[in-house]
Amino acid sequence: MDRKLQDGLIDCSTDNEIVFKVCCEECNKTQLEIRKRFSKAGITPEKKEKIMFYHILYKREWEKLRDDAINKLNEQFNICPICKRMVCDNCFLICDEVDMCKSCAKILEEKGKSVSELE
Repeated sequence: MDRKLQDGLIDCSTDNEIVFKVCCEECNKTQLEIRKRFSKAGITPEKKEKIMFYHILYKREWEKLRDDAINKLNEQFNICPICKRMVCDNCFLICDEVDMCKSCAKILEEKGKSVSELE
């Protein structure tokens, strides 16, 4: 797993909902959003001891959803070898010699098809 991809994951979670988003650095659109309501959302523990349990449970659910998001991220995003930006399949071109983002292809006058066109 490329560290740049993992770093591109944006945590937008609240106490009640776990949310991760990823935006393409080429088109700036949110290309991936994964959300899940926390299983204990809206429940106030009756005992103080349960608060720690809820924190542990939240962390476990957060880590599981983060791992799911990273797996989807690997399927839908690429790192341009030229500019090192994280780009979606719509903005990443398969070219004859080196695959790259649309901006780098334009600068280098390379032609190619986006990954999404090939699917």
